[in-house]
Formats: sequence, C-alpha cells, structure tokens
Amino acid sequence: MTRVVFLTDRSPAEALPAVGILGLDVKTEPLSEESLGHIADLMPAAAFVDAVPDPGQAFRLLRALADHRPRVPAVAVLRPSDADGWPWHEVVEDLVFPGAPAAEVRLRLDILARRTGGEDGSVLRLGPLAINGETYQVSVAGRVLDLTYKEFELLRFLVQHAGRVFTRSALLQQVWGYDFYGGTRTVDVHVRRLRAKLEPEHDRLIETVRGVGYRAADPDE
Repeated sequence: MTRVVFLTDRSPAEALPAVGILGLDVKTEPLSEESLGHIADLMPAAAFVDAVPDPGQAFRLLRALADHRPRVPAVAVLRPSDADGWPWHEVVEDLVFPGAPAAEVRLRLDILARRTGGEDGSVLRLGPLAINGETYQVSVAGRVLDLTYKEFELLRFLVQHAGRVFTRSALLQQVWGYDFYGGTRTVDVHVRRLRAKLEPEHDRLIETVRGVGYRAADPDE
C-alpha cells in the first residue's frame, strides 16, 4: 500500500477527495514547519501540501520542505487560479487540482514514483514496515528503529525475499558472507534482537518456520 503524507489543516478527504478512493495509507500532519521533522520518519512515497486555503503559506512550507533531508517528493494541491501566482516548479515535483479524479491522482503518483525512484527498490515495504536502502532508516508504523548494521542487512534481505524461507546457514552466507565463522546461533541472536525492536505488535513480521529457518511475511495479509 502506497503511503503518503498530507499536510493540511483540513481533512485530506476535504482537501483532495480522490485520496479517499485510492486506498492509500494517508498520514495527516498540520500545515506547519513543525511537521517537517515527522515526514522523513514516516517514509512516504510523496507529501501532499494543501495550498488552497493559503497559497503563500503553502509555498513557504514547500520551500522549507525542498531543503529538508532526506528529500520527500512534494505535490501541491491548489486551485487553477493560483497556479501562476508563485514559482511552484521550484519547490514541487507535481501539482494537482482539488477536483482531480482518482485515476488522475493515481497516475500522477505512479509517474512521480518512476521519476524520483521512490518505488525502484530504494524503499522496501512489508505491511507497516518501511526500509530505506539509501538512508539506512527503518520504521514500523511510523516509528523509527535503531538497528545495527547487521540487523539492518538481515532485515533487508528477508524483506527483499518476503515469503521465502531461508535456513540459518543460508542467511549466514547471504548476510554475513562466506568467511564468517560465528555459527548459526548468530542468526538466532540477531532475529531475537530484531523482534525485540519491532516490539510484540509487529514481531511476527519475522516468522520462524520450525525445523527450517526464518522468513519475512506480513501476518495481516
């Protein structure tokens, strides 16, 4: 499911009705610079900014968002009459009008993802889990996890092959390399630490297949 952040002081359905039809994972943040620090943690495919009530305020916020790192593709939602009032091309990847149909919004998101590389493998998703391979940031349900390098690599490998079961020996070979002599118990220790950091609500994202090994899977699917 594609996750987007909507910066608005209204409901997203009021600002852009199409978002309620597309089945997106929509996270709402106030139309304020204080929201910028939360956006990266959510790892969205795009950030929609409601420019209808106050285009000037929205433009200033988009300017700040454009300078924020890691960069999140931005889409301004604005009236056609406001399209020429500000240099939107300097701060956004795309524009959409409030009455845009769902098919148009979906198409714009797909084009945006292809243009920005947002869905080319740099961000892996499994249910509430998001793994950014460029920033090495991992979040679950919007909560950022503090992982060691090997914990990150193990989790990323499992999610890249979600649903497939790997033996402990196979994981040692793929994640630690041929020359690692730590023994298969190393895998068990790292899986246990990962589950602890995922916390009980999400630790089932890493499943134990008795007598075989481990796999990543979304238990809600």
